[in-house]
Amino acid sequence: MNQPRAVVIGAGIGGLTAAAALHLRGWAVTVLERAAALEPVGAGIALAPNAQRALDVIGVGDAVRAMSAWQGEGGLRTPSGRWLSRTTPDAAAERFGGPVVVAHRADLVGLLAALLPAGAVRTGTPAEVADPGEDGRPATVRATGGDGRSGVREYTADLVVAADGIHSAARQVLFPGHPAPRYAGFTAWRFVVPAPERPFSPHETWGPGSVWGTVPLHDGRVYAYATATVPAGERSPDGERAELLRRFGDWHHPVPDLLAAVRPDGVLRGDVYRAATAPPAYHQGRTALLGDAAHAMTPNLGQGGCQAIEDAVVLAHHAGPGAAGGAGLERRLAAYTRDRLPRTMEVVRRSGRIGRLTTWSSPPARALRTAAFTALDRLGPRLALRSLDGIADWEPPCAAYAAGPRGTRGGGGAAAP
Repeated sequence: MNQPRAVVIGAGIGGLTAAAALHLRGWAVTVLERAAALEPVGAGIALAPNAQRALDVIGVGDAVRAMSAWQGEGGLRTPSGRWLSRTTPDAAAERFGGPVVVAHRADLVGLLAALLPAGAVRTGTPAEVADPGEDGRPATVRATGGDGRSGVREYTADLVVAADGIHSAARQVLFPGHPAPRYAGFTAWRFVVPAPERPFSPHETWGPGSVWGTVPLHDGRVYAYATATVPAGERSPDGERAELLRRFGDWHHPVPDLLAAVRPDGVLRGDVYRAATAPPAYHQGRTALLGDAAHAMTPNLGQGGCQAIEDAVVLAHHAGPGAAGGAGLERRLAAYTRDRLPRTMEVVRRSGRIGRLTTWSSPPARALRTAAFTALDRLGPRLALRSLDGIADWEPPCAAYAAGPRGTRGGGGAAAP
């Protein structure tokens, strides 16, 4: 039997995880990436225990755990520096089997890309679904450029994985007219700088219609992120560093030091979108949607990348080992939809509810929010982790595809078929 072929559109975290999982299952995999190089856009990514256990399946969970840099207490603060709620990595580990690890996206991309054969990732290759396929007929992807070539090239595949992001062209091909993700009401900034000389505690700080977060990375740098309620598409004429200084420059340490350290061109900005409604399915024919292409969500639970990683492992589980070939794939992709659509849309809803809380700006609303967080902290730091109940405790449906050490809770569940 010929080795089945998968084509993945998009070399983000979800696309690369899917490619690695399918490759380890015996599929021939090609990844088509629009960008000219495999240099991830973004700065940090939160990897909760659910994502770490999914990464155990492909053998890189422990490498991610080794990137953990959060020590001591952290939590929620006001712009003046007052603590509203505190927690520790140990509290998350006790509740969910491990701490949340914040890694640089480039480090995670490097781990995932190293699992793939040479030449599997083709950059500078914009691609689109030309035919989603069906049982008895392969799917077709049309791409331009790549490997120094010009013109249009078609790829046929037993399986196409559409990991092409929030504004997915593949989603519109599969489900024409389905509502596109909606602007969530706020924009986000991100950057990475060296750690300041003065010590600080990891924190997320909520102000009027705005949020600032500071998290250490394992390499001695700091990942900073911020959100603010602004009209969609707005950009600062003076540059995004100047905009951050205007909005956050007088907030507590280490915010001013971090803003002083970042280059004017070192700040990434992007509007935040969330899925308006669930698509009819996460697949059609031989094509599956994955990550933001299926379920764009706000960043407030730190689960966007985590859910894409879960998608990838569950998709490879249902696609089956390469020896099984492509027969009956539509039935197996229907199982992928049944597993993933309800769970991911619940995460979209829960994350969106927290996102709306961050947009409160009136003094009475903020006072109510502050009182609620203060009361929560008095009841104990572990209660602050309840927002991740039913999310961070997820277990993958399959055992590891790669040999090597696993986490204490990694890869539970039945063995893959």
